[in-house]
Parts: sequence; C-alpha cells; structure tokens
Amino acid sequence: MEAVAEGLWRLADYHEKQGELGKAIKCLEAICQSPVSFFPVLEVKTRLRIATLLLTYSHNVNHAKSHLERSQLLLKSIPSCFELKCRAYSLLSQCYHLVGAIPPQKQLLYKGLDLTNSAGHELSVKLWSCNFNSQLANALIIEGDYQNSISALESGYVFSAEICYPELQMFFATSILHVHLMQWYDDNSVQQAVNKCDEVWESIEPEKRQQCVGLLFYNELLHIFYRLRICDYKNAAQHLDKLDAAMKADLQQTQYIEDLNKEMNALNQSLSRSDLHYKDRLALTGKHAQLQEQLRSITRPTSLSKESLEPGHFGNVRRTYRDKLELAPYPIDGEWLPKSAVYALVDLMVVIFSRPKGLFKECTKRILSGMLTIQEELVKLGIADGVREVSLQHSAIWMAGVYLMLIMQLLENKVAIELTRSEFVEAQEALVQMKNWFLRFPTILQACESMIEMLRGQYAHYVGCYHEATFHYIEAAKLTESKSIQAMCQVYAAVSYICIGDAESSTLALDLIGPVYSMMDSFVGVREKTSVLFAYGLLLMKQHDLQEARNRLAKGLQLTHNHLGNLQLVAQYLTILGSLALALHDTVQAREILRSSLTLAKKLYDIPTQIWVLSVLTTLYQELGEKGNEMENAEYQCKKADDLQRRLVDAHSSIHHIELIDKVRLEIQQLKGVDIKRAGSISLGVDLDIPGSIGVSVSTSSLKLMDIDSGRRGKRKI
Repeated sequence: MEAVAEGLWRLADYHEKQGELGKAIKCLEAICQSPVSFFPVLEVKTRLRIATLLLTYSHNVNHAKSHLERSQLLLKSIPSCFELKCRAYSLLSQCYHLVGAIPPQKQLLYKGLDLTNSAGHELSVKLWSCNFNSQLANALIIEGDYQNSISALESGYVFSAEICYPELQMFFATSILHVHLMQWYDDNSVQQAVNKCDEVWESIEPEKRQQCVGLLFYNELLHIFYRLRICDYKNAAQHLDKLDAAMKADLQQTQYIEDLNKEMNALNQSLSRSDLHYKDRLALTGKHAQLQEQLRSITRPTSLSKESLEPGHFGNVRRTYRDKLELAPYPIDGEWLPKSAVYALVDLMVVIFSRPKGLFKECTKRILSGMLTIQEELVKLGIADGVREVSLQHSAIWMAGVYLMLIMQLLENKVAIELTRSEFVEAQEALVQMKNWFLRFPTILQACESMIEMLRGQYAHYVGCYHEATFHYIEAAKLTESKSIQAMCQVYAAVSYICIGDAESSTLALDLIGPVYSMMDSFVGVREKTSVLFAYGLLLMKQHDLQEARNRLAKGLQLTHNHLGNLQLVAQYLTILGSLALALHDTVQAREILRSSLTLAKKLYDIPTQIWVLSVLTTLYQELGEKGNEMENAEYQCKKADDLQRRLVDAHSSIHHIELIDKVRLEIQQLKGVDIKRAGSISLGVDLDIPGSIGVSVSTSSLKLMDIDSGRRGKRKI
C-alpha cells in the first residue's frame, strides 16, 4: 500500500505543477477515502498535504481545517512523530486564525508548547517552540492582551538565543518592538525595545544582513514609526532614506530577473527548433548555461527561505520566495506583509515626510505609485468595482484590511495636500473616494471613520463653513479611543470656533482648549503641544492679551521648527507673531517675520495664508507710510483673494460639497458575523498619528488685529 500512496503523491505533484488543483486534491483524497486502510502516518502526511494545498491555492479554510482536525485524532494514537504533530498544530492554528476562532487557536498553541517542552533540547524542538510562541503572540494581540503577547515573544527570543540564531533573535526583537508601538505603555520600555533591535541587528554578520531583506524592511519601518511617534523627524529621515534605497535596489533586481527569464524563454524557443544548425545550437546551449548560472546566483535561497508546509499568503497562488519579504526561517511563518504592501507602505512614509516640507510633486508621484500597487493587489483578492465586504471570503479579510488601510492613508494625505494648496475640488474627490471605500467595507475600515470625520471637518473649515467644521471635529473625537487624536480634534474645533468670531464661540473654544492645554505635556512627542499652543495663542490674541499670546506662540513656534518641520504650521505661527509684533509697534521684527511667512506660504501654494500675511503687510506699510509697497502689496493681495474666491465658488457649486459638510455622520451597515476587533485593528498594527501633521488653517478676516473687539468677549484664561 505504501507504493500506491507514493504513486498517488507523485501524480498529485504533477497536477499541482500543471495548476490542476482539483485533480491534485482528488489524488490525495483517494488515499484518505480508500476502503483499504493505510498506515495512520501515511494518512496524516496526506491530510497535511491536502490542507497545505487548500490553504495555499484557495479560500477553502474549513475543508483544510476538517483534514487537520482528523489528523489530530489520528496522531493521538501515535506515540512518536514529533515533527508531524508540530506541523499539524501549526497549520490548524493558522486555520483557526483565519476563521477568527481565537480561543481554540490559543488552546491548540498551548498544547503545542507543552509538546515542545517535553521533547528535549534539539534544534528542531527549539524552532517549533519559536513557531508556537510567535503564533500565540499574534492571537493574544487580537484579544488585546499585549503584555502576554510580549511575554510569548520574549520566550521565543530566549529560545532563538539558546540556539545562537541572531536572525531569529532579530525576528523576535522587532516583533516585541512592534507590540510596544501598538500599545505604548511608557517611553523607557519602547526605547529599550528599539535599542535591543539595534543591538541584535549589529550582531548579525554584514554579509548575512544583506540577505535578510525582510528583516531590514521590517526593522527600518518600525524605527520610522517610533521616530514619527516621538516627532524625531531628523533621525527618522535617515531610516527612510535607507528603506527607499533598499526598495529601489530590490525593484531593480526583480526587473533584472524578469529580463533574464524572458531571455531564457526566447533561448528555449530557439533551441526547440529542429532545423537549428549544430554550431548555432552549441552557441545557444552555452548561452543558456550562462543564463541559468546567473539566475542561480541571484535567486539562490538564503537561510530564511527554506520551503515549508506553512503557506505565507493564504488564498492566493503561492508566491516564490523572491516575491516575499521573509522574516524568519522554517518552520516559522515569518512574513509580516507581502512585498507589494511593504512597497506601498514605503511610498506612504515618503509622502508623510515630504508633505509637511511642501514637496508636493514627490508626494503626488508616490501616492499614485502606492495606489496603483494596492489596486492591483485588491483585484487579485477579488475586490473590483462594486464588491463589498459581505462578498469577501473570511480568509481574505486580513489581507484586504492591510491594503484597504493603506489606500485610506494615501488618500488621507492626498486630501491634506489638496487642502493645503487650495485645490478644494481635488480634495473633495479624494475625500469622497475615502467615504465610498468606507461605506463598502465598514467593518474592515471601522478605525477610519474618525479619520474621515476629521477630514470632513478640515474640508469644511478650509472652505469657510466653520459651524459644520466644529460638528465634524467633535464627532471625530467621539469615534476614536486615541487620546492624541481626540486632543487634535478638540484643537481643530477650537480654531474653527475662534474663526466664527462671536462671544459664545470664543467661550466654546476656550472650553475645548483648556483640557488639552492642561495635559499637553503628557503626550508622546510635541504634535499636540504645538497645536494647542497655537490655538491658545490665537485665542489670547483675540482677547487682546498680546504679550501673553506672544509668549505662548513663540514657544510653540520653537517646538514646531525644531521637531515637526511642518512648514504650513510654521508659516501660520509666523503670521500671528508678525501681527503681534505690529500690534506691539515692533515694525522691524514684524516686517522680517511676515516676509519669512510669505515665503513659506508661497512654497506651499497656501493661498489663504498668503492672503492673511499680505493683509498684515498692508497694515504694516500703512503705518510706515510706504505708499508704493502698500499699493503693490494690496494689488497682489486682491489678485490672490480673487483666485481663492474662484476656487471657493467651484468647491461650493460641486455636487459633493453638501454631502461632505452636512452635519450628519455616515450611515453604515456593519457586516454580521465578522470579528470587528480583529478586522479593524489588523491594518499595520501601529498608530501612525498622521492627522496632526495637517496645518491648523485659520480665517484671514477673523485674525486681523483691526477686527478684534476684546470688549465683547472678556478675558478668560486657562
């Protein structure tokens, strides 16, 4: 009977290579369904093979799960077979993960760990312990149990250290850092996790480091997330440069391999000709051998690329290791994200760094690049026009969530760019795209609802609909548990209230600013602090407490300049400080500050800020009696005001304007039967804290000092 099984296995191999999955599975299931019994070990191996094929090439997780559960029962009667038992545990754990059955997955992994703990100290035992601890950590994260997740990863780190495997240690060190970034308990713990990654990475030999492309991308991205969170843009830029260079090098190598394969295929066609002359055949054969050697040298598997039973990407044709960014060796399923998702994430990081500097051309190029990559992958997952989440296979939800979250982050940045340069209609279109994606996938994109409401507030504010803006900002704050985003929403709403300009609105603004101001030093980084100092300084200026306003704003400007590098916010700080200098009769400083602000606003194509600066400069020239400068400045201001008015008219007359500013939240229908917590939190596993990098735009007319009526409002201080 063993010979029969061997023959059916070989036939299944043949059909798999031909892409005939159904025939391959029928061959293997013939063994399981045979009226003549095979040895239990043969049946277990066959069922594991069937499960692997199903998980690798289809979405039929339940069918795979039934084969694996049957294997579990068979293995109970077999005293040995350690490797088979571990493979069965690992594959079945992944099935439970895919269907969202986390409690049975955890129970199974604990059994796997019990097995490895009693199996000795061999290398394979330690590796399987690493596998189970890694999967257990993922399961615990889904349940929000971050502390025990870190404990599981630390156990894996210890095992990898015991077998002196620095690449595997790096996998666990980076995973621990990732969890710390997801749940930021305290600054010291996160810093220690960052230092551990640096220490382990340096311990890997330089030659081996070059082979660990997946670990390089993972490590550098996590360092960027960390630096973004603490607002250390200067050091983050170094990691981004390294990451971008690595991506471009990998893309070049991929293209080179494709070119070699094309040339190889052309040679094969030529060699298949029966009328080929002997000398020509000899030459072509030699060339063929050279190409084969070149391909072997480039695509030679590294220590991290051993083929395993565990598929790295469920529900799609198995990718070759060249198409994966593997993090860890067999038997660990060590791929964090598919290569295409990582490339789109690198594009997103470049956008996040370039946008505050006004490098909009590069941003636009990267947004288009990232969107194109993502849309190609979504089509592969069956997500074409009109498809909604109710139509998705459960096993596709995780990967769909990754790509959908990335597309939302890219669109968010596009909205911010278009608002900054007063392209309001373009901003509308990007925001409507976000809304439509959310309405089609409300469960998977649940975490984006707050982001969309915040951007609706931004749009409403930029086009002068301040009452509507406050509504959307306050709704956005209600929709998130992030203290940081709540604080930013309150600050934005306060600025909109200040721009409304009446006494009641100023009181409401102060009520919003006060709580954030009192806790501004408790946030990680300075983003919230710089924004609330801006809003508080603005309010003090409206209350005619000019010197106090100047002190707050000067402090905020220094922090913004040193840590954030957000040119729009710097320009707005400078404009208010220039206005204050003028009000305090320091005309020399006012002129210098306002010119700097105008230069920055022009670089950003920020028309409202340009008009604001020009209006203050006109007042300055009037005071100084510089008629020529005053007339020239007023003429340019009028030209810019006409341009802005034309853009506002276009925005207000658009079919999307009312639906975006309307004081109602989006109406959605949640998908029943999906673990919302799992689907909504799986995206990138880290809060990028991006929304705060949008400038705090203000109304031009409401801020000119000549319009201030402090007598109506009184002076309430925080």
